Amino acid sequence: MSANSECGRTHVQIGGLLAKNEATDKQTPIHSRIFYDKRMAAEVAADALGDEFKGYVFKITGGNDKQGFPMKQGVLEAKRVRLLLSKGHSCYRPRRTGERKRKSVRGCIVGSDIAALSLVVVKQGEQDIPGLTDTQVPKRLGPKRANNIRKMFALTKEDDVRKYVIRREIPAKEGKKPQTKAPKIQRLVTPRTLQHKRHRLALKKRNADHQKEAAAEYAQLLAKRIRERKEKRHEAHVKRRISSTRKSSVKA
Repeated sequence: MSANSECGRTHVQIGGLLAKNEATDKQTPIHSRIFYDKRMAAEVAADALGDEFKGYVFKITGGNDKQGFPMKQGVLEAKRVRLLLSKGHSCYRPRRTGERKRKSVRGCIVGSDIAALSLVVVKQGEQDIPGLTDTQVPKRLGPKRANNIRKMFALTKEDDVRKYVIRREIPAKEGKKPQTKAPKIQRLVTPRTLQHKRHRLALKKRNADHQKEAAAEYAQLLAKRIRERKEKRHEAHVKRRISSTRKSSVKA
C-alpha cells in the first residue's frame, strides 16, 4: 500500500493479491475478488479483506491491467477497447494542437485482468493500517496566493499576510547558518501595486484622449479635403457649362 495524506486522502494500490507499502516495503495479502464487477467511483466495504480492514470503506479511483493499459471512467466494459481520443480526454495527452489518436484503454469495470487498482479510503475503520493511516505526511509547501493564506489563518484584509507565509528550512552547509525559503506571495495588494494600477489607468486614459484628438483632427482634415474636392468639381462643371454656351452661341 502507498499512503498519501498531502491532499487529505489516502491512496491504496493493490497489485494482484498483495498490498505493498512502498515506504517500508511491507506487503499485506489482499483478496481482490470483492472488487470484481465493481465500477470506478464505486464504494466497497473492505471487511472481507481481513480484520485490519474492518470498518473501512474504499472508493475505486482507477487501475491498470496486466499490460499497463489504464482504466477509463465511462467505458462500461470489462475489457480493452480502442477509442478516438483528443485533448481533454483522460488516458491521452496530445502532442500537437488539435491532434486525435485512437488509443487502447481498459473499461471501468474491475475484472481478473486488473494488475493494479487504486483506492481511496472514504471511511476509516476501527484499527489503523500500519504504514497507511497511522502516519501523516505533512505538506511540504504552504499556500502561495494571498487570499488562500488569509483563508488558512482566518485573517482579515487589514492583517499583514507576509508574516504568515509558511517558510521551509534549507539544510545548512558546513560552516554556514541554516537558511529558510519562502514563496513569493501572489496577488498581494501593496502600495506599489496600487501605484502601478493607477499608472496603468492614467496611461490608458491618456492614450484614449490622444486617440480622440487624433480622430477629431483626421475628421477635420477629411472634411476639408472633401470640401475642396467638391469645390474643384463645381468649378470644373461651371467652366464646362460656360464653354458649351459659348460654342452654341457661335454656331447660332
